[in-house]
Amino acid sequence: MLKVIGAGFPRTGTSSMKAALERLGFGPCYHMYEVLTHPEHVDRWAAVAAGESADWDQVFEGYQSAQDWPASGFWREQAAAYPDAKVILTVRDPQRWYVSMQNLLANGPRRLQTMDPSQLPPVAATIFASMRRMGPVMSRIGQDTFGKDWTFEGGLPPEEIAIEAYHRHVATVQASLPASRLLVFDVREGWAPLCEFLDVEVPADEPFPHLNDSESMQRMLDGLMAGEGVNSPFGQSH
Repeated sequence: MLKVIGAGFPRTGTSSMKAALERLGFGPCYHMYEVLTHPEHVDRWAAVAAGESADWDQVFEGYQSAQDWPASGFWREQAAAYPDAKVILTVRDPQRWYVSMQNLLANGPRRLQTMDPSQLPPVAATIFASMRRMGPVMSRIGQDTFGKDWTFEGGLPPEEIAIEAYHRHVATVQASLPASRLLVFDVREGWAPLCEFLDVEVPADEPFPHLNDSESMQRMLDGLMAGEGVNSPFGQSH
């Protein structure tokens, strides 16, 4: 059962938030890396892919928190399913977010989509197949965010349109939840506001984690293409 729901877009510090939440005792935290490192998790999203209502207990079985897409694409449904859970909306400068999203998409799963599956190492081929099956879920999130004509293959819309969508999302989340349940959070703020919101102690003499999604994704995919196992930036190998 989720105790913390992520409502922020990718590239708003979601990897850092995953590491922070797990350090604070709200782990494991569901993140896109869970789909990449556990291809069988795609089955959990089958109902969502089919446009049906999801059994969120089944989707997040074994997890206490969530960040990043695909999870944060359905923050509203999770907030209704888990009324006692708190919601964290991660934010950052919109222009910097746009550039980071472009880099993430270029270095992430779209990179696999440009390759011939028959030429991929076995582990990479498995992940390629799982990401193709996640296509309907990601398309649904993208179209809800950027408009019905959006396609995953086409990448982000022009900057002005994408940033308008970013601001619209932030405003929608803030208008939909009471202030007591929502934390609008920039990871540069560090431990204090996050720990106060979650009612836990600030870790002593320990810096807030800062992970770079694009660089982590690049390293992971480079390893896959070299025939290595999947190494997540959180210290787990599969």
